[in-house]
Amino acid sequence: MVLGCGFAGEALARRRLAAGGFVRATVRRDEERERLRARGIDAYTVPLITRDALAGVLCEGDDLAVCFPPDGRTDAMISPLAETTHAAVYLSSTGVYGERTGDIHEDTPLDLASDKARARADAESLWRDHGATVLRAAGIYGPWRGLHRRVLEGRHALPDGGHRVVSRVHVDDLAALMDACLSRGLRGETFVVADECPVPQREAVAWLCARLGVAEVPVATGEAVPETLRHDRRVRSARVLAATGVRLEYPGYREGFAMCLREEGL
Repeated sequence: MVLGCGFAGEALARRRLAAGGFVRATVRRDEERERLRARGIDAYTVPLITRDALAGVLCEGDDLAVCFPPDGRTDAMISPLAETTHAAVYLSSTGVYGERTGDIHEDTPLDLASDKARARADAESLWRDHGATVLRAAGIYGPWRGLHRRVLEGRHALPDGGHRVVSRVHVDDLAALMDACLSRGLRGETFVVADECPVPQREAVAWLCARLGVAEVPVATGEAVPETLRHDRRVRSARVLAATGVRLEYPGYREGFAMCLREEGL
């Protein structure tokens, strides 16, 4: 069962279907429901997720993946349902580390100065208290979504010369880790998730520009770029790899973006 079957949730659903499993999912719009159903996912339109809305949809003993952003009420209402599952994962974000820089791992103190970070951390606590494993993902990318699209479409600028380090994770590797946590029945854990090759932004951008035939991207001040591009941190995901036994298919940006370019015919 995938609650909030967006980019990452759909990657997990595809993985389970490919292994012969059965997947139910919630989305907010009818057009998304029909698109997912065409791909073999038993999708339901649920604009507001409540316990009543999930009655008969979420079954006892299911594996549960929670992939919707926190809204301050829904998580408190339905997180107890995690106790009825075989296993549950809550997809969070490294955004809970706020302005922290340098190496980021599970023992790094959170920085909850922003409302968004506090909302994420509060939702994490609710789900973890009921047995869900929390995965704090770095920037998620994949075909048709990520840095390569911004570079190709001329929407990217390097903040402060591009020296800041960015961590990211390919959506298929994130799905593999979510799947492994569920399959192994992990309970109440917290892991950070990223690939194994955090690099300065300028390195990945230069690699993409060379392969896409794009001129160098402009430079901007940190305040002029989206908040997600202002961070300077290396997310270390050794613990989740050890706990799940997963070997990343795309351990670095070269492997991951090469796959995206192939998939998109670039």
